[in-house]
Amino acid sequence: MTVRLLAAGDHFVLNRLLLDAVRAEAGELDFRELTLPWPVEPFGPVAEVKEASGTEDQLIEALDGAEICVTQMAPLTERVLAASPSLRLFCVSRGGPVNANLEAAAKAGVKVTFAPGRNATATAEHTLGMILAAVRRIPQTHADLAGGIWRGDYYRFEAVGPELEGATVGLIGYGAIGTRVARMLEGFGANVVVHDPYVPELSIPLDDLLSRSSIVSLHARATPETAGMIGAAQLARMPAGSVLVNCARGSLVDYAAVCDALDSGHLFGAAFDVFDEEPIPYGSRLLRTRNLVMTPHLAGASRQTAEKAAAIVAGDVGRYLRGEPLEHAAN
Repeated sequence: MTVRLLAAGDHFVLNRLLLDAVRAEAGELDFRELTLPWPVEPFGPVAEVKEASGTEDQLIEALDGAEICVTQMAPLTERVLAASPSLRLFCVSRGGPVNANLEAAAKAGVKVTFAPGRNATATAEHTLGMILAAVRRIPQTHADLAGGIWRGDYYRFEAVGPELEGATVGLIGYGAIGTRVARMLEGFGANVVVHDPYVPELSIPLDDLLSRSSIVSLHARATPETAGMIGAAQLARMPAGSVLVNCARGSLVDYAAVCDALDSGHLFGAAFDVFDEEPIPYGSRLLRTRNLVMTPHLAGASRQTAEKAAAIVAGDVGRYLRGEPLEHAAN
C-alpha cells in the first residue's frame, strides 16, 4: 500500500520545495497538499501549542489517511492527534518544533522531527548587517535623506560609531549561528570573545564579556535560565557608547531597560530582530526610542533557509521509510 504524505507548507517553506525534496529522497508517494497562511497571516497559539499557523480543523481534514506530515507551522495538538490515527511521523521544518505537542505525540506513537541549523547562515549574515546598521547609523541617515534632509551633523565625533576592526565583540552563545558570526567578524579584524556554558574551553564569564565588549550580540536559546539575561544590571556593565544586538529570542532581553540605556546615552545603539511580544504592540516604547534598529523577526529569511529546511525534513522521511534511525528526532 502506498504511503500517504501530507505537505502542509506555507508562503515561505513552499509545498513544492517540500515535495521536491521528499521525491528526491524517497521517490513517489501518495502526496496531498495543504497551504497554510503564514506569513501573510501571523502565527500564534493554536490550542496548547505555540507559533502555529492554520486551524486544527484544517489539519485534521487534510491528514485523513496520512502516515507522514511535513510542515513548518501546522499545529500538532492533542485534538489533531486523536483525530489522525494513521499519522506516525510529523516533520517540522523549523529549528525547534514549538508547534507540536511532543508529549502527546509520543503517547500517540507519533515521531516528531525538526530542522536544526536550517537558518544558521541567514541569521548570521543578518546579525552582521544589524551590527553595521547600528554602528554606522544606516537606517537613520537613509530616513533623513529620503525625507530631504542632509544631516552633516552625524559627522560630529560624539555622533559617530566604532569600527569593527580592532573592536572587541562579545557573543553570548556559540552554536551554529554564533560560530558563523565569529568567522565573519574576524574577517573584519574584530576581537571576538564568547560566553557559552556549553563551550567551556572558550567561554569567559558573562560579566567579563559585558565589561570588555563595545558590541554584544545574543545567540543563546530561549530557556528558563536565559530569560531576561540582559537587563538593567547587565547593560550597566557594558562600556558607555556600546551596542547591543539581538537576533536570537525576544525573551533574552529586558527591552524597557534597553530603552532606558538608549535614552540616557549609555548605549550608542541597539538592533533587534526579535521581541518579547510579536508583532510589537501599537504604542510600544520601542517604536519611539532613538538609535534603535528593528526588523520584524526575519533574520532567518532566505531562499536557502527554505530549501535547507525542506531537505532536512525530507532526509528524515527517507530514513523513516527505510527503517533507519531518525537524525533529528524531537521526542
